[in-house]
Amino acid sequence: MEVKSDRVIDARGSYCPGPLMELIKAIKEEEVGKVIEVWSSDKSSAKDIPEWVKKAGHELIGVFEEDGYWRIVVRKTK
Repeated sequence: MEVKSDRVIDARGSYCPGPLMELIKAIKEEEVGKVIEVWSSDKSSAKDIPEWVKKAGHELIGVFEEDGYWRIVVRKTK
């Protein structure tokens, strides 16, 4: 699934909570409706980030497993 992201955070090589902290920072900086994509090689990000997105009230567009990393795509909704 191809989604046009407004911002990509390359957090490959960083371990939890690094990728999630980078996403939270980006969410605060971006406008409502923007799509943010996190690339993470830490498997726990594929579980932790979607949980946070749901709890924070944003939209999880998807979690996609690539070659050695996960792409987690989120839309800021508020």
